[in-house]
Amino acid sequence: MTMEYKGYTAGPIDFDPEDGLFTGTVHGLRDVIHFRGRTAEEVLASFREGIDDYLAFCAERGEEPDKPFNGNMMVRGTPDQHRKAAMRAAAAGISLSQWVARQIDAAP
Repeated sequence: MTMEYKGYTAGPIDFDPEDGLFTGTVHGLRDVIHFRGRTAEEVLASFREGIDDYLAFCAERGEEPDKPFNGNMMVRGTPDQHRKAAMRAAAAGISLSQWVARQIDAAP
């Protein structure tokens, strides 16, 4: 299950048995938004409050808030690179987007 709010997604949530707290951060941002709570309800409320506070802080400063990645990307290359990638994707029986995603996943 994924926890989302206003286009932002919670990253992994950890539990600290010593403090009895669940803690986490918002995934996919350069900025860091922390949230925490002792119960699921507290974690959800803290997650939403953290995002609302972050957006209000950015608005007060006149800054554009960091946005999570949406999975869309424009890749520019030469016509030969485009042809080569399209041919390799076709040979693998997958779309060009799937082929590019596999190449990224395979990169060290």
